[in-house]
Amino acid sequence: MKKLVCAVLAAATLFTLVGCKKTTKKVDAVTALKERGTFVLGLDDSFPPLGYRNDDNEIVGYDIDLAKEVAKRLGVQFKAQPIDWDAKEMELETGKIDCIWNGFTITEDRIKALSFTGAYLNNEQVVVVRADSGIKTLADMKGKTVAIQIGSSAQEALDDNPDFKKSLANVIGLKDNISALNDLGVNGVDGVIMDSIVANYSITMTRKPFVVLSQPLANEAYGIGFRKSEPELRDEVEKILKEMAADGTINNISTKWFGKDISVIGK
Repeated sequence: MKKLVCAVLAAATLFTLVGCKKTTKKVDAVTALKERGTFVLGLDDSFPPLGYRNDDNEIVGYDIDLAKEVAKRLGVQFKAQPIDWDAKEMELETGKIDCIWNGFTITEDRIKALSFTGAYLNNEQVVVVRADSGIKTLADMKGKTVAIQIGSSAQEALDDNPDFKKSLANVIGLKDNISALNDLGVNGVDGVIMDSIVANYSITMTRKPFVVLSQPLANEAYGIGFRKSEPELRDEVEKILKEMAADGTINNISTKWFGKDISVIGK
């Protein structure tokens, strides 16, 4: 009798375990996001006009407006989460954010590590100098000191131009582009390697006596990075962006920030 009871209990336990396995189903990233109810965007909050703090300390920008509309169409709340840009991939992998969306350059290494959308904006890595510096070309930067944002694609652009890099006296890594431009303004550095979109917007808005050298170091494009294990969320966001391009929403947002539609979605 004792053996029979044990056998019945063992069978019941096995049935329960098997039943659990059969009913356990991985929830896809889109469903999981909707269940959480909040779309969390990771960004460097000092990257105008894509994502930055305005005079009221609110995080605003072109990418922010795009992402807010995406969240609305997903039926969830939106949250902009400032992160350490140099540790952005770690912030994503640990689940603190749902995506990296803030002038995030598409590179081969990043494509291997993340699920990337297609490009939504084109960009260049350029050198910004003081207007009175006498520097007109990349060759004029010989023996000069430049600043770059740590963890940005400016470093890759510099590495991909070894002759130019070798000609420089020094390269200083700083937390963000605003700090780099401030250093340029007080003659702390001779130039800043940064995104052309950010550079031109900053010069226009601040009216500081800076100019962008006409020869870029690299041509690149911005995309949105998601966890490698969540391509379905990437696909859903990309689908919504294409719908926004088709119905004129992106044109309106782009015109608000740049005076014209510079988006490359669906083009």
